[in-house]
Amino acid sequence: MSSRTVSRIAVLKGGPSAEREVSLDSGAACAAALREKGYEVSEIDAGVDLAESLRKADPEVVFNALHGRYGEDGCVQGLLEWLGYRYTHSGVLASALAMDKAASKRVFSSVGLPVADSLIASAKAVMAGHVMVPPYVVKPNNEGSSVGIYLVGEGDAPPALGPEMPDEVMVEAYVAGRELSVAVLDGTAQAVTDILVSGWYDYDAKYSEGGSEHIVPAALPADIYAACMDMAERAHTALGCKGLSRADFRWDEARGLAGIYILEVNTQPGMTATSLAPEQAAHKGMDFASLCAALVEGAACG
Repeated sequence: MSSRTVSRIAVLKGGPSAEREVSLDSGAACAAALREKGYEVSEIDAGVDLAESLRKADPEVVFNALHGRYGEDGCVQGLLEWLGYRYTHSGVLASALAMDKAASKRVFSSVGLPVADSLIASAKAVMAGHVMVPPYVVKPNNEGSSVGIYLVGEGDAPPALGPEMPDEVMVEAYVAGRELSVAVLDGTAQAVTDILVSGWYDYDAKYSEGGSEHIVPAALPADIYAACMDMAERAHTALGCKGLSRADFRWDEARGLAGIYILEVNTQPGMTATSLAPEQAAHKGMDFASLCAALVEGAACG
């Protein structure tokens, strides 16, 4: 590959988060794609010996394929900064802000992006009584991949939260409508995906075979499509994201443009060939291996 400026890559995968299995899949797929492009690749299952593993691998660039806490919340990014490694995706601050849903919503609001009403409450209070008029959603403030999502409808009792939930949670007004997603690569929105799913787009729907269907590009009115593309770019910029990110939206069709709400930005989107962001890159003419190589060559952090 004539445009290649680095040779040795370490792909971080796995790790200790609730999204470990997804990260192992992402990491394996990215490592295979980078080898296809001619890079020398070391795969590292990120654990307490990560610093030593990196020293042994001696990479020129670290490809971060971790998901969830520690991998996309600024923790591993801080370690990589401390050790002096150049790495893919977003840096410490953008990663920390995006992973903290309440913090990221404050950033979105500050630049005029529409967010659903929400509050932070103790899990004990949420189980004791309704802290918001239903329907609403209860979710961890700092997890991804729809880990620990509870939908509380009108007439439902307060939710019995499982042990996976932290002591403090986000309670967010439920937005009816369609699930839309936009990947942003180096500041440019790629496409809008319409995610078709029966029920809630939870962890199983995202990662089980046949759990959801992705329509790329989404068949939307032109103004809705353009608004989602614009909002995704603005969110990416407002958080200070680098490389690849993915913004998730809900759209209430009955309300037109006023019915679009940004839910969150994922700074470490799923990275298999059939994940949302790679599907959008493919729609734009960039195959999976080329996307992985572009992230390595454009790595701007560290």
